[in-house]
Formats: sequence, structure tokens, C-alpha cells
Amino acid sequence: MRRAQADFDDAWKDALERYFRPFLAFFFPQAHDGINWERPVEFLEQELRQVVRRAGRGKRTVDKLARVWLKDGSGAKVFLHVEIQSQKESDFAERMLICNVLLYARHRECVVSLGILGDTQREWRPQGFRYGLWDCEVSMRFPVVKLADYEARDEELACSANPAALLTLAHLKTQATRRRPESRLEWKLRIVKWLYQRGHERDQVVDLFRCVDLMMALPDDLQGEFTHQMVQYEEEQRMPLISPTERRAIERGMQQGMQQGMQQGMQQGMQQGMQQGSLQEAREAVLDNLEVCFGHVPSPTADRIRRIEDVLLLKELRRKAIQAGSIEEFQQALPA
Repeated sequence: MRRAQADFDDAWKDALERYFRPFLAFFFPQAHDGINWERPVEFLEQELRQVVRRAGRGKRTVDKLARVWLKDGSGAKVFLHVEIQSQKESDFAERMLICNVLLYARHRECVVSLGILGDTQREWRPQGFRYGLWDCEVSMRFPVVKLADYEARDEELACSANPAALLTLAHLKTQATRRRPESRLEWKLRIVKWLYQRGHERDQVVDLFRCVDLMMALPDDLQGEFTHQMVQYEEEQRMPLISPTERRAIERGMQQGMQQGMQQGMQQGMQQGMQQGSLQEAREAVLDNLEVCFGHVPSPTADRIRRIEDVLLLKELRRKAIQAGSIEEFQQALPA
């Protein structure tokens, strides 16, 4: 049986922007209570892409940058940078610092960094980053939430009307059933039925259904069984919210024939494209850091960077670009 690939990133990314307020209320109540929700929240995707490219991105991360207004009467605006990290990354805390500093340097406004850790390493809880020498010190502390801390709270998560609780439960059960697809099917059915029983608006049910479906991916035969059981459940309950599963069934019927012939070629092409995209992104991150630090990158140096085919080497060069005292010092670190 082919193992299905769970998509944590897209599921959280979709939900985070749509349900930003309940997300903060669930995970970061202090931040939630300090925001003036009568003013609009502004999401800054283009700004975030530029900052993330300079700071370097983790392998499995979801970032969201929002500008919000405080409700303390000051009329001040604050940047909120939320990062969801779904696996352990040694440079997570350093990345949080770099993103925070780059945003502050550009806008000179308060930047609050928040972290969600969705990995399975219970002992990994980075909450700050510091470095210093000769009585000079730079340090940063930021709050994090560990999804693994909710593992023994199934009933609480299932009973909550907050969308973040349901997605946390789906996230944890996806991890817990990684090599047990039949058990994942049972949990997926249970979670989606709980979703239907929460009394949400129809559009919200459809949105959250899609997020759970992305996370709790099933092999083809079990996905078909899931669709069949959900259609039957909806008919028995006389619920009008059948469009998500109906659409899924229709799409699967239309795509099945095409996928059999195209799957192998698509997978190969996607893999090659992703590898090339990662290389290009890593090269641009090095060049961006050099421009920020030194203002100008000589053409021969830029050409040498663009010829590098090793992502790990580029990652080291990105750090060197920040640490180097001059462009000449950085050039010494480049391969011959």
C-alpha cells in the first residue's frame, strides 16, 4: 500500500490567514487580547517573502506576517511574525532573530515573533537566540507553543469550537498514525464528524474540511472508503454540507485515468524543479544578505555564487555574509 504524503504546510498556511484571530486566541491569548480587532488586519505576503529569502527558510516552515493595531489607546501598529515549524531545525531561533531584525530595520516599528513547533521532538523548545563578545551582546526571546503538549488532551481539542483546536488534533493524529493508515482513516472520520457537529457556518466547514483533508492524507483505496462513509453519514444526518465530499468524489473520478499515465513523469519533473528552485532561492539569499551588509556585490562575486550547486554550502555562505567584516573577507570563503 502506497504511503500517502501528509501536507502540514499548506493546511496550516490556509487556516492561519483565514482564522488568524481564533488562532491567536487559542495559542497566544496575551497577543490576542492586546490587539484592536475593530481595525483591519493587514497581511504582508510580499514583504514576508523578501525577509524570508534573506533570512533563509527552514525545510518545513509556514510563515505569516501581519500588521495589527494595539488597543491600548496609543494608536500604535505592530508587526506579528508567526512561524510554524513542523520539524526540528537547528537554526530556527537564529532565523527568528534575523527576520525580526530585518523587519525592524526596514520599518522601525515593534516586531513580535511567535513560534509554533509541530515536530515530534519533545525536548526541542528554542525560545531565544543570543550572541556576544567583549561586553557587547545581542539577544532575543520569543514565545513558542509545542503542539506535542496537546497529545493527552483529545477531548478538550474535540470539544472546542476554535478551528485551531481541531487542526491541532488533526496534526497530532496524522503524526501518530504515520505507519497505520487504517487508524488514520478512523481518526479522520471522527475528526470530520466532530467538525460537522460544531455548528460552524457552511463556508467554514468547507475550509476546515479541506485543511483536515490535506493533513490526514490517505492511500487511494482508504480515501475512497472515507468519501463513501462521509457521504453515507451526511445522508443519515440529513446534513446539507455534502459538497466537500461530493466534489472530492467527482474530482477523483475525473483525475484517476489521467493520473495513472502522468504520475511518473510529473513526479520526476516536480522533483527536478523543486531541487532547482531550492538552489536558486539559496543563491538569492546569499546575494541579498551581501547587498544589505555591503551595499554592492561585485559582478565576479555574484557570478561565482550563482554557479554554486551545493545548498548546504550556500547556507554557510549566507551566514558568512552576515558575519564578514568586508566583502573581501567574504570572498575568501568562496570555493575556487
